[in-house]
Amino acid sequence: MSAKATAAEQVVKRPVNRRDMNKFQWTIHEMKRNWVAYVMLAPYYLIFLTFTIIPVFVSLFMSFTDFNMLETPNFLLFQNYTRLFVDDDIFIIAVQNTMIFAAITGPVSYIMSFLVAWFINELSPKIRALVTLVFYAPNLAGSVYLIWQVAFSADSYGYVNGLLLYLDMIDTPVDWFHNASYVMPLCIVVALWTSLGTSFLAFIAGLQGMDRSLFEAGAVDGVKNRWQELWYITLPSMKPMLLFGAIQAITGSFGFGGIVTALAGFPSVDYAAHTITHHLDDYGGARFEIGYASAIATVLFIIMIGANGLVNKLLSKLGQ
Repeated sequence: MSAKATAAEQVVKRPVNRRDMNKFQWTIHEMKRNWVAYVMLAPYYLIFLTFTIIPVFVSLFMSFTDFNMLETPNFLLFQNYTRLFVDDDIFIIAVQNTMIFAAITGPVSYIMSFLVAWFINELSPKIRALVTLVFYAPNLAGSVYLIWQVAFSADSYGYVNGLLLYLDMIDTPVDWFHNASYVMPLCIVVALWTSLGTSFLAFIAGLQGMDRSLFEAGAVDGVKNRWQELWYITLPSMKPMLLFGAIQAITGSFGFGGIVTALAGFPSVDYAAHTITHHLDDYGGARFEIGYASAIATVLFIIMIGANGLVNKLLSKLGQ
């Protein structure tokens, strides 16, 4: 065998070095190397593309039209967006209410879910399972809103009104969910009460899967107390679960319209708890102004993407 043939054979057998190719070439190489996994994932990719990715682009396209599901859509360019921010006073109220709700429930529910999971993780296995069920129960109960409706009933038979009348703090029963002063605070409280959802379970799973040797190494390196363990070891090791929980918190905080509808009806009194999702349901599900509803959905999507990017930046600084 000649020296040239030997050299060529060595080149062929040489392992592929990522530094020798750009990101696209490396991605194609990895897809070819793991083609079986991609074939197994193909059904999910197809469903995700059909029911998630394509509808997003269709909605973006429709936001520039006046489509009403019956007639051929006409292009309006940016007229829908101009109408949203200039002529639609109810939408401005909806944006304000949504941002207030998201600014309160998002961070509070996220931090509360992690702290509760951290506390439960310190319990014995049997007690941990029981306490986890107790905290997660509000998300399992189908009649979760009925409890609050009974407690804050508008007549004297409501527990809160009955107690306040007994203590002579009020003279007449308060119609809590039809009073503009109380609707938003009560809905925020209910949202926080039901916020221990999937992210809560993800945090517990992440804490259970922690490598205990990291804490031993941290003690050798000078970690002195539980708070330092939390900041320098626990949080950096749980970044995937923290990111997942953040996405859940963002989605829940911006899409809380169901809570308001269940407690205060639709629309809420004086639009006191009217949100972007309510506005979207109004124009898309009741009026069938699909083009205008698509513009509302696009604005909400952009807001959620921006909030997600901000959270990612904050999480990237953990442990630094």
